[in-house]
Amino acid sequence: MIKAVLFDLDGTLLNRDESVLRFADRQYERLKKWTGHIPKDTYINRFIVLDAKGYVWKDKVYRQLVEEFCLTGITSQELLQDYLDEFSYSCVPFPNVKEMLEDLAAAGYRLGIITNGFGKFQMGNIEALRIRGYFDAILISEWEGVRKPDPAIFLRALQRMDTVPNQSIFVGDHPQNDIAAASHVGMVSVWKENAQWSGGIADYTVTDLGEIPNLLHDLKNNS
Repeated sequence: MIKAVLFDLDGTLLNRDESVLRFADRQYERLKKWTGHIPKDTYINRFIVLDAKGYVWKDKVYRQLVEEFCLTGITSQELLQDYLDEFSYSCVPFPNVKEMLEDLAAAGYRLGIITNGFGKFQMGNIEALRIRGYFDAILISEWEGVRKPDPAIFLRALQRMDTVPNQSIFVGDHPQNDIAAASHVGMVSVWKENAQWSGGIADYTVTDLGEIPNLLHDLKNNS
């Protein structure tokens, strides 16, 4: 019987693509004194390309932008600080996040998040989505000293939630960091479908988070 449901953050609960697009638009306007000589679409599109779905940290992104666009009067470090200070205000959840979490909490499931990234930054994004209070455990790689797909961070989360792998599911979007890693430790894996990757060896696939309560209901009835 499933007792716990754990989630990835970026690309699973947080619509990161939409959030990055919104942030880049707002940053361009906020810093137009220094960015105004660049067409907005050019700035936004280049930021998104260099960001590489979040797998390139922004210190490198902004050094490249300063060099390519010949930005003067503002440094890459100042641009990075603006990102750290302002990104959470552009966070966009996927549809049905809160409704899904409310349903799972009401049904008695323990809830958790395992996410790679910097602690203060990721926690700020979780708080911006107004979902922190739903979770019994939140593990962020910087604070844990270990990152997905290392099995240790999954096992640590399960220990904190007082559950075991075969009584837990993990919902994520990345085929290696989420799906394969969760499956490796014996968790039921659920792929949050997206256009960038395939679900690989996922046990189940959802296109919308609102499907998860029904999936858990079916698993309970079939157990």
